[in-house]
Amino acid sequence: MKVYILNHPFHYEIENICRMFYPNAELKLVYAADDGDTGDRIVTELVKQGGYHYKASAFVGGRTCEEELTSEPCSDKQAEYELALCLYRALTRLTGVTPVWGMLTGVRPSKLMNTLIHEMGEENAQAYFRQKLFVSEERTRLALAVANAQREIFEQNTPESFSLYVSIPFCPSRCSYCSFVSHSITNSNAKKLLAPYLENLKKEIAAAGETARQLGLRLESVYFGGGTPGILTAEQTDELLTAIQTHFDCSTCREVTFEGGRADVITRDKLLTLKAHRVDRVSINPQTYDDAVLCAIGRRHTAQQAIDAFHLAEEIGFRTINTDLIAGLPGEAVSGFCASLDQAVALGSQNITVHALALKRSSRLVAQENADLNTDDTARQMVDYANRTLREKGYIPYYMYRQSRCVGNLENVGWCLPGHECLYNVYMMEELHTVFGVGAGAVTRLKTPGVNYIERIFNFKYPYEYNSRFDELLLRKQRISGFYREYHEKSREGGEAHV
Repeated sequence: MKVYILNHPFHYEIENICRMFYPNAELKLVYAADDGDTGDRIVTELVKQGGYHYKASAFVGGRTCEEELTSEPCSDKQAEYELALCLYRALTRLTGVTPVWGMLTGVRPSKLMNTLIHEMGEENAQAYFRQKLFVSEERTRLALAVANAQREIFEQNTPESFSLYVSIPFCPSRCSYCSFVSHSITNSNAKKLLAPYLENLKKEIAAAGETARQLGLRLESVYFGGGTPGILTAEQTDELLTAIQTHFDCSTCREVTFEGGRADVITRDKLLTLKAHRVDRVSINPQTYDDAVLCAIGRRHTAQQAIDAFHLAEEIGFRTINTDLIAGLPGEAVSGFCASLDQAVALGSQNITVHALALKRSSRLVAQENADLNTDDTARQMVDYANRTLREKGYIPYYMYRQSRCVGNLENVGWCLPGHECLYNVYMMEELHTVFGVGAGAVTRLKTPGVNYIERIFNFKYPYEYNSRFDELLLRKQRISGFYREYHEKSREGGEAHV
């Protein structure tokens, strides 16, 4: 489907609005009018003549809908909003779909809610969500609840705070819905990559720790993500945790989270190793407790194995055990998802993260022509059940984010029993402070304290490239010191601390 961008620079927001209504369509942006085009198309245009005139037309599946708005000359930000509103109205009328998040396209709804509360107060912030962005009452309340749950975490953040993300981009096998850069460890080439990868990872941890020491930064949290960090042996896990404790001042660290991941890689010796290093949070993520669905998505473990792994972690004494579930998995009925959620609650998981399935183009699921995909309405029923049930059971929503191409234009929400929030998730999703990313595919996010400015340093995406170009990567990371040096120079000059 072609999307025409005529006489305006707002292609990013326009494309995101289109994806709300046509998440699986292949969109092609076109920047010049074509009067002879008779195919499915969406046309957006801004005419500046006297005032501003906004036009949005949709011609899809033999149906047509047009909207027009006018305004006085205004800022680019306001013009972008008006044109997006024009398109949103046209597509809502054409499709009959009213997204639960209205015309809000951002990844971080709770960050926007936090910003608006700071600027205009809680009541006006909610009104902005409902009246300007057309977010549903339910989702407005959800965003507000997340913002309120984060207040104490915000208050404890300091200008010197930072967190560490450790990337383990290897898995036992690749799930059908996965779009991450992750290698199946059963592949012989991946096995060859792992040992040198871990050696380089320890070197990068050492370099990052020295940079943090020189800059006087304060480590708040450590997060092992992937991939599936649980594929590491107990000895490999011990070596990485020892490297972190050797090269970082961990006396200020408030939590360490380890994504154990799938039940088929979780063993007693691995969990004991984590516990010996004072890891206090572990994730055991079945995604569903339905054996047939587990098989269909390519996970090589049973629901009972996931339950047994949870009990093992509980026996060893982890303070917080997280369970991930996905709403909208292929072949799973609403009743099946509800049963999985009930199982997670019955186990006593202190942290339950509910994801809406994202249909990423690079996943095997999307490439599969006859995949048994759930409808948007089915996924909404699942998520609504989760939201209602978890509230009733005393869980609070404490972080959230959205992804493109999510079924039902829904969201991912972390729920927890009070006091079991994953601090790293809040730090990262709300962009509260700098995050050092180490390992293949990791991203270092440098945050200017007190200013909403983020600078990113991308590690090489694939493990083979990470290994072969490791020295080049270390040179890139020298930018971290330069970033903070410029920040301190601005601070001394008394100007805005903005790099």
